[in-house]
Amino acid sequence: MSNIAKTPSPPYYAVIFTSKRKEGDFGYEQMSKKMVESVLKQDGFLGFESARDEVGITVSYWRDMESIKRWKDEMEHQKAQELGKSIWYKRYRIRVAKVEKEYGFEAK
Repeated sequence: MSNIAKTPSPPYYAVIFTSKRKEGDFGYEQMSKKMVESVLKQDGFLGFESARDEVGITVSYWRDMESIKRWKDEMEHQKAQELGKSIWYKRYRIRVAKVEKEYGFEAK
């Protein structure tokens, strides 16, 4: 996704997923599309931003910690997590942060 997420006024939460992929697709793109479709339906989901070069970084934004927990526990997401550990990733790190302030710029 190439857009910057439109988020509400803070506070809200950010889940930062940083990863290093293994070589090959192994169904990754298909599952990634499936996860995007699924997360868009999740209560409390606010948006996400993603970029990949040598390291992938996806930041998803959430209303509260309960919403994050429900997404982590969602069945298809759990399946993707297991495939990530066994097939797609060399390593990854997840960080959860409370966003207390935001500001930005947008050219007209």
